[in-house]
Amino acid sequence: MIRGLCANPPAKNWYGAIVKFVFYLRPSYPLTDTECCRVGKESVLITLGYSSALLKFESHAGNSFSNTLKSCRNEKKESSVFSQRTEEASAVQYFQFYGCISQQQNMMQDFVRTATYHRAILQNHIDFRDKIVLDVGCGSGILSFFAVQAGARRVYAVEASSVAQYAEMLVKNNHLSDKIIVLPGKIEDISLPEAIDVIVSEPMGYMLFNERMLESYLHSKKWLKANGMMFPTFSDIHLAPFSDEQLYMEHYSRANFWHQQCFYGVNLSSLRGAAVDEYFRQPIVDTFDVRILMARTVKYTVNFMDAEEADLHRVEIPFVFQMTQSGLIHGLAFWFDVAFVGSVVTVWLSTAPTEPLTHWYQVRCLLHTPLFAKEGETLSGKVLFIANRRQSYDIHIVALVNQTGFRSGNILDLKNPFFR
Repeated sequence: MIRGLCANPPAKNWYGAIVKFVFYLRPSYPLTDTECCRVGKESVLITLGYSSALLKFESHAGNSFSNTLKSCRNEKKESSVFSQRTEEASAVQYFQFYGCISQQQNMMQDFVRTATYHRAILQNHIDFRDKIVLDVGCGSGILSFFAVQAGARRVYAVEASSVAQYAEMLVKNNHLSDKIIVLPGKIEDISLPEAIDVIVSEPMGYMLFNERMLESYLHSKKWLKANGMMFPTFSDIHLAPFSDEQLYMEHYSRANFWHQQCFYGVNLSSLRGAAVDEYFRQPIVDTFDVRILMARTVKYTVNFMDAEEADLHRVEIPFVFQMTQSGLIHGLAFWFDVAFVGSVVTVWLSTAPTEPLTHWYQVRCLLHTPLFAKEGETLSGKVLFIANRRQSYDIHIVALVNQTGFRSGNILDLKNPFFR
């Protein structure tokens, strides 16, 4: 607690100096990750990450201090790449979610995910031995520990959510404070004291792109040496048409609730159309039998070594499928693979329906109207991912059966998936 800093501050810049003094005590905390509130007439409570300070002022100095702090935070927001692309409410929700130990446990207990990262790093230990490593969005810090096990000289573990404090606890308890440096903050806001040899991260979301963390992963390349490496190195997203009458009718059945004309005396039927539209805008997160797929997949590759952040603002995937069976096409199914290209071995992590299940599952997007196609006919069109400020994407699908001219499509909200 700081009391009676100055009853009559000598200059207007005094408040700014105090703001800088407070925050530069903990430079790894971006100003945008701080909170400030008045406590009575004389005090201001400031939270820096998971630490708090109560400043007590005389007279009305606290009010000026609070205003100066807010001004500094706003200036910082304007210059933050992350803030420019993200709504504040979305960011708060996102970091609260990943700040929960239970969510970290959910990811760590995904055996395919964790074991694949462990194998990719340890089998390519030559790429980590005596190297400087950056772990982007480190969470619990598990990938940082893997890097040290592979011989890394030093690891900078960057984490913007409050789980950074738990990562720090694990580092200290495992006696690795000399190897792993936890930096609370966003990769877009922090500064590193040296260039990086290897970047590790787990930035993939549903359908690969959800949550837009891939952009943060690409942003981190500004610290990467010219001959540096990235784990993962590239990703393939796969898509294929599917037939699933039961799934399609389930979605319509969900909307039938709003067809009731006497729900406790209230007619709900005017909302059924809106309900159908909303439910069909939801990508469906689940898994399925590969026998529902009606054609060989189309693949779209994102090479993290070459891609820029702007490349992910609008992703267009054209497709032409030759149907391997006749029937109704109810939508498109999606999954992804990522490759860790090391000097010794390339290791793959797959979320395909033919592989052991992961916490990413697979994702299916329904067409508004099913299309009928015969074996040997072609289905052409495109999938367009358009990034939004809710850390997700709007998905535009158009599809055409070339031989008949029948077409269908849909616009989906990846931020609002349906977990089946």
